[in-house]
Amino acid sequence: MPDGPNLHASAVAFGPGRGVLILGPSGSGKSTLALALIGEGAQLVADDQVMLCPDRGALYVRAPRPIAGLIEARGLGPLRLAPRRLARMVLAVDMAMAPRRLPDPAERCISGVTIPCLPGRADSSFARGLAHYLQGLQ
Repeated sequence: MPDGPNLHASAVAFGPGRGVLILGPSGSGKSTLALALIGEGAQLVADDQVMLCPDRGALYVRAPRPIAGLIEARGLGPLRLAPRRLARMVLAVDMAMAPRRLPDPAERCISGVTIPCLPGRADSSFARGLAHYLQGLQ
């Protein structure tokens, strides 16, 4: 599967088919949320940059080779983790969207593929809820 464009984002996955693409500006908490999701059982796909790989109506992502397995932990520096090489994204979380108690359904079209999108927060309770939410997504 050929790589498409590079996107400023982070990604984690609960297995090969339940990935979360974490969007937002620098300093918005993408890596912090990714680490919290890893604490809930996710595996790192990529931090800070992802290579988009759309294929047959699905969005896959992988890490650019130089940063594969690296994630920045604020206050600690870069950490090396065992990465998932490729994962299908089923949800986008946008750290720049205003959080709401009951968010309206939203979608994001990324590299020609539309996936659901939720507002994000960089905290462990949101990560825990998101891990359960993902169990219901295909």
